[in-house]
Amino acid sequence: MTDAPVQLVTIDIGGTHARFALATVMPDGAIALSKPVTLHTKDHASFQTAWQAFKDANGGSLPPAVALSIAGPVGGDVIRFTNNPWIIHPARIGDELGVERQTVINDFAAVAHAVASAGADQFLHLAGPPAATLPSPGTVSVIGPGTGLGVAYLRRDGTGGYHVQATEGGHIDFAPLDQVEDAILARLRKRYLRVSVERVVSGPAIVDIYETLTTMEDRAVHLLSDVDIWTAAIAGEDDLATAAVDRFCLSLGSAAGDYALAHGACAVVIAGGLGYRIRETILRSGFAQRFCAKGRFAGLMAAMPVKLIIHPQPGLFGAAAAFAREHLQ
Repeated sequence: MTDAPVQLVTIDIGGTHARFALATVMPDGAIALSKPVTLHTKDHASFQTAWQAFKDANGGSLPPAVALSIAGPVGGDVIRFTNNPWIIHPARIGDELGVERQTVINDFAAVAHAVASAGADQFLHLAGPPAATLPSPGTVSVIGPGTGLGVAYLRRDGTGGYHVQATEGGHIDFAPLDQVEDAILARLRKRYLRVSVERVVSGPAIVDIYETLTTMEDRAVHLLSDVDIWTAAIAGEDDLATAAVDRFCLSLGSAAGDYALAHGACAVVIAGGLGYRIRETILRSGFAQRFCAKGRFAGLMAAMPVKLIIHPQPGLFGAAAAFAREHLQ
């Protein structure tokens, strides 16, 4: 690390929002974030104009370094977004923003960097042995249900070093385990030739889970949007919405266990705001039982700690951590 604190701008860009903050990397590697500023992407014609708005809010001056967490692939010459008109050319960032150093990273890779860098107080125990810290050395699977299903993993070397690997694991095939999940799959197959895990384990997927349950019980659909269903379930206002979230937790447990097996993991971290919102439901649901339900490997799974990262801005924090590893070590 450096002999003096280093400041940079850290940014987490999705389809709807772009979050900006100033990050300070201390000589010992600790990272401090300023209060984040959230901008609506629809209110800004381009990334450059959003940057200028943040710059103006900070007195017209920003550090000459930036870390970008992007919701999408980042390996090409051009970065485009599905839900907003912004286009980013990574090779032009220095000239367009007036920065000297930059890091551009996939959003879920940024979350994995946050998992690697956050302190033990930033994790909530969900299942398995209640270890105070994540095992090291070893591989940690990082899974985040949100608008889609983010999946990454990190390999810790036992000496403080680690390697992050982003994946598209949310797009593997969904595997039902009981009659209810058979019915969910049958419903989804009417619309999709191939049903991936994120069609069941993501925020919007709660609609299909809820509507499957209403059909099985021959009841009317009262809640039409995913937001309505999540809100009613968390508030305890609708029994079928509550049942849908319980079912979501079962599928999340199954998927988390599958990723852990595929990654050869020794621990799993659940990430994202949705996981935090339903943390109490996860704890009292069958999540842990489903996580361990891997036949001959049930004992291996039961010995694996599963945690929830509760850092309020893992994307911003993780992007800054990725910058520090790239430029300051």
